[in-house]
Amino acid sequence: MIFDSILDVFRGRAVTIPPMDGALRPNTALDDATVLVECGGPDNLVPSGGKLLYSSGEKLFALKTLKPLATFGAPITALAAASDGTLAVGLESGRIEIRKPDAAPLDGFNCPVALAFDGPNDLYICNGSDTHKPSAWASDLMHKNASGSLWHVSLATGARQCLARGLAFPYGLVIDTANERIIVSESWRHRLISIPKQGGVATPLLSKLSGYPARLSARGSGGYLLSLFAPRNRLIEFVLLEDDYRAAMLRDIDSRYWIAPSLASSRSFLEPLQNGGVKTMGIHKPWSPSRSYGLVAELDASFNPVSSYHSRANGTRHGITSAVEFGGKIVAASKGGDVILGVAQNRGLT
Repeated sequence: MIFDSILDVFRGRAVTIPPMDGALRPNTALDDATVLVECGGPDNLVPSGGKLLYSSGEKLFALKTLKPLATFGAPITALAAASDGTLAVGLESGRIEIRKPDAAPLDGFNCPVALAFDGPNDLYICNGSDTHKPSAWASDLMHKNASGSLWHVSLATGARQCLARGLAFPYGLVIDTANERIIVSESWRHRLISIPKQGGVATPLLSKLSGYPARLSARGSGGYLLSLFAPRNRLIEFVLLEDDYRAAMLRDIDSRYWIAPSLASSRSFLEPLQNGGVKTMGIHKPWSPSRSYGLVAELDASFNPVSSYHSRANGTRHGITSAVEFGGKIVAASKGGDVILGVAQNRGLT
């Protein structure tokens, strides 16, 4: 081991990506899925009172309704519903609005990207970064930050408790009541972690994911759904290792054209070319490297992947940031594809 670390100085470090195989084997389930809604950048799917709520920019909608339920003064970045109908709405400004009579908004959070209720008065908050707003997530990754945190807030008393710090963009959470713990998706470390409800040391639960995990949701039939909003690839991993090159890229190049993950790609000829990611004889190969991808993973009760739903490199339903079980289907928000999809369950099995 010691000799290997010395030799690495001379032979360089290998850049390896976990393969999409087994339960994560690629398919076309998301591209074959039914389009339920077309809208700009749909996000944050949350069932509430028999309806499925979703956000699109500054507006909050219910599925199959044309008029927004509410409009906020900043893009909606997180959403949660309690059993009594209370809504918590995180905003790009950092404020968290509580849609409940006489409830004051929550301030002091820089980057609310995921929320979850545990009863009507206990709210858990993923603050993705202390230095970047939710829309600047790519910059947070390229700066290799790990300033995210997990919080508990009592809406009854206003008391706040930080349960964990130093997280690398916590982008999703779900409450595992049976085991008195919070499961958090840590995007920049490509894993799920477990944090005790009272706070404490984070324990890795599912590591070495082949993409960047986003939000988590519990399924009524048992198990969980995990959204992965972009794929990992060797070029991006290499850039993350090259500090001088990355600093020059951040300084001199428009952020839209960074060698970084994306919610959608192939929209401009100015985007970085990535070897096989370019078209070959006019055809974009589905297995080619890509900065964007669509992926929903089904997890069992122990948070192990059992099946998955994909939109591959040549697909258009990329940037999946939220997925829930609703009306007998898996419903997924493709933020990069500007659609909400309804997927027949088990269609992802290969």
